[in-house]
Amino acid sequence: MSLFPAEMHSDRLRYERLHPDDNDPLDLYAHVNTDAPAIDEITEYVTWDAYETPKQARDWIATCGEQFDAGEAATYVVRPRSGERAGEFAGLTGIHPDWDRRLATIGVWFRKPFWGRGYSGERAGRLLALAFDRLDLNVVAVTHDPDNERSARAISKYVDRFGGRREGHVRNAEVIGGEPRDAIRYSISADEWADNREA
Repeated sequence: MSLFPAEMHSDRLRYERLHPDDNDPLDLYAHVNTDAPAIDEITEYVTWDAYETPKQARDWIATCGEQFDAGEAATYVVRPRSGERAGEFAGLTGIHPDWDRRLATIGVWFRKPFWGRGYSGERAGRLLALAFDRLDLNVVAVTHDPDNERSARAISKYVDRFGGRREGHVRNAEVIGGEPRDAIRYSISADEWADNREA
């Protein structure tokens, strides 16, 4: 049995593992290539660049599959469960445990048509349940670029909801476009989750 579920659900969203057994690289490539709609806005604050070839999508899916099978990390395709865009590729989310520290880092990116729908917070709640209820971790951390006001609002909202805290400004925390960038870091503990999970 895998440490991570192959599929999960929340109220409005479905999460399917990103894995070579399940995903066509050309489907991913259609949403992350240099000509994809709004790709410059999507990639402005993330740690990856738009793909120039389908091979990059294939290689990323292979890496995610290896991590999933080894119990190192899980990356999921996020799709709405209902509505006019039901089943459509909305974005990717992931959980990356550091087993020795009993800590996981979570992240997400969405295609622009799915911004502003509250999906980030819903998805965070599902990954927190995975981290604390299934993986028995102690802390979940999340970061955003200091200039990314959209992520700051979304993350602050769900971190407050689940009783977590803003830990501070971490210098040279990420590399974006080949350059070190600062990050704002937040965390939620297992105890905070247990006290606030129904919020």
